[in-house]
Amino acid sequence: MQKRMCWLRKSGEEKGNKILHLQTTPQEPWQPYTAFPQYAIPDYRMAETSKGLATFQKLLKEGWEVVPSF
Repeated sequence: MQKRMCWLRKSGEEKGNKILHLQTTPQEPWQPYTAFPQYAIPDYRMAETSKGLATFQKLLKEGWEVVPSF
């Protein structure tokens, strides 16, 4: 199974910015990228960027699959 990433809102939130979530196996629930220190890198310092954008770009280059938000 290919590792996957998706932009989701924090659990329980209906509105607000989405943050990057990761899934390394199909049995695991989606978790925020910060729960994976082995993959996460620091966010950009720009105020308007999405949480996890730097990690998203890194993992995309590494071949992670992008799943549409649901």
